[in-house]
Amino acid sequence: MKKIVLFVLLALPAIFYQCGVGRQIGEAKALGDCKYNIISADSMLVAGYDVREFRNIRKLEDFNPIKYPRLAAGLLTRNIPFGAKINLEITNPTTKLAALNQLEYKVLLAGKELAQGFINQRIEVPSAGGKTVVPVHLKTNAYDLLTDPTTRDAFTNVFRNLSGEQGSTPTKVTIKIKPTIDMFNKAVNYPGYITIEQELTGKMLVGG
Repeated sequence: MKKIVLFVLLALPAIFYQCGVGRQIGEAKALGDCKYNIISADSMLVAGYDVREFRNIRKLEDFNPIKYPRLAAGLLTRNIPFGAKINLEITNPTTKLAALNQLEYKVLLAGKELAQGFINQRIEVPSAGGKTVVPVHLKTNAYDLLTDPTTRDAFTNVFRNLSGEQGSTPTKVTIKIKPTIDMFNKAVNYPGYITIEQELTGKMLVGG
């Protein structure tokens, strides 16, 4: 009897750990079944300027270097800081809790990577229509985006769209997220990315 009790006691940690892994897999799977929506963007700055200041710029050649000296200097040094916070709302229509402990993300514009990052905190989305807002932070050098012909127009349109300019071409942004699961003390990536595609509009920009 003592041997049986000892065996059970020794096996309990492994059993609990396997249960924990199974729970994480189920929560990550539920996350893949959630709906995603960009609801707002905060503090979107280019070379320290609010993007709304560029509402009349239709192409790179239109900007006044005297009015925007930091942007002009950035073009010369090939270093144009771009930062923003995109607020991503996650809605869980399933009957199970959707959750994760870590999250890798990438943000793309016109098919080119704009920024990437990592969220190292517990995120939970309650079942049956529960909602959670996750902040996705962007921080990158926008020089290539502004000078590369494949992304220049799309990036300039971001300014025009978010400033609320009438007649501007919609800008589609892609966010790819990948949850990670703690398995045997190692971070294992969720198979593939959860992809969210959405157009940016002036109504989304708040703060500044």
